[in-house]
Amino acid sequence: MFDFDLPGLVQHHGFWVVGAVIFFESMGVPLPGESLLIAAALYAATTGDITIEHVVAASALGAVLGDNAGYLVGRRIGPPVLARYGPRVGLTLDRQRLGRFLFLRHGGKVVFFGRFIAFLRTFAALLAGANHMPWQRFLVWNALGGVFWTCLYGFGAYLLGNQVHRLVGPFGIAVGAVALAVVVLSVRFVRRHEARLIEEAKAEMGEQETAASQAQTGRVRSKS
Repeated sequence: MFDFDLPGLVQHHGFWVVGAVIFFESMGVPLPGESLLIAAALYAATTGDITIEHVVAASALGAVLGDNAGYLVGRRIGPPVLARYGPRVGLTLDRQRLGRFLFLRHGGKVVFFGRFIAFLRTFAALLAGANHMPWQRFLVWNALGGVFWTCLYGFGAYLLGNQVHRLVGPFGIAVGAVALAVVVLSVRFVRRHEARLIEEAKAEMGEQETAASQAQTGRVRSKS
């Protein structure tokens, strides 16, 4: 979506740019926070110009603060504004319905594991606020998810970068091919399950919305 020179950003602005991008992504702005975190970790591994500890710390701070800012925005603007403007940034009505469905069923798990799913990483905090998830519960799961995500991707990419830097010849090519296959399969897995969950959410949330509409109609008729 954005044509960024990710290694160049890290090289010229340091680890703080990683935290800033992740902060705004967590607020609901569709930015490549995950890609920048991985690029920064690889840059730290191959050059030593920045430390991986600083990269992970800045990323975790950006993730937690950004999610809390996104929660407050979602709490204040509510579902009507999301319904009107959400589709413009990728938060379609189906995905909003899916978000309500997942928060009703799983709550804290959505906040934690949402860090590892593309659209939920961007919009989970907004949806948590809009669906009035208790802030104390949100804060705990958000902090756990943000720290775990940044440590896993940051230190994982750093260790991988150190190993790849030493690999040469056919073995290095084979490792790269396997890594690419894993990424492709992971993307396909997420997309396939997202579609299934959206259909499930449509069915269940549609029934609830119909019941609420019928109840509202009944109250209007009784008053008249």
